[in-house]
Amino acid sequence: MSTSYGKTRWKRFALVMVPSIAATAAIGVSLANSALAASFAVSGQQFKVTVDQLHGENFSQFGGVDMQADGKTAHPVAISAFDTARLQNLCQSVVTDLGPLGKWTLVLKAGNSPDEAKQVHAQQLLIDMNQLNADAEFHSINIGQDAGTLQGSAIDKLKNDGGKVPTGAQGFAQSAKSADLSKVQQTAWATSAGTFTLPGLNLNITQGANECY
Repeated sequence: MSTSYGKTRWKRFALVMVPSIAATAAIGVSLANSALAASFAVSGQQFKVTVDQLHGENFSQFGGVDMQADGKTAHPVAISAFDTARLQNLCQSVVTDLGPLGKWTLVLKAGNSPDEAKQVHAQQLLIDMNQLNADAEFHSINIGQDAGTLQGSAIDKLKNDGGKVPTGAQGFAQSAKSADLSKVQQTAWATSAGTFTLPGLNLNITQGANECY
């Protein structure tokens, strides 16, 4: 299916938007061209995110690679881009092993309100993930689009930050006018945004592995 009009629903959306073969092919091209989602090196620590509801405008997704600061360790990712996004009840957690002090978890929460004005808002949002579960609905979706033809302020940000977008046979991508995801569970290597507004921000550090899910 190359183009679908109206609404498309997928239950328990688990990176189905980037088939494994296409993503694997994109990895080789991304490495060859030093392609990163952004102009920073990732720490090598994954983090987990949950969101009750996410509404995004001008959605796109394609395969890529994040590199650690050593320049040797590569992480294949699915890069999701939203020009604008609204998130209800955001939870983000990362566990760090401090050796003799044991494991500690940093947890950030924000936007836990039914009032849209008091939810988390992001512009030019880019998410480099390797796992996602959610219930999803896409509006006016194109599957199999060449990533080199993707447009939008989030894609412009990626390019301006030094990232590259795969194209040709390795550039399998998809885009949608808008996307609605609920019960989101996600594991990611990096997130970046032009602006990230966090009403009701709460940040805690607790002993042990106390992740969002």
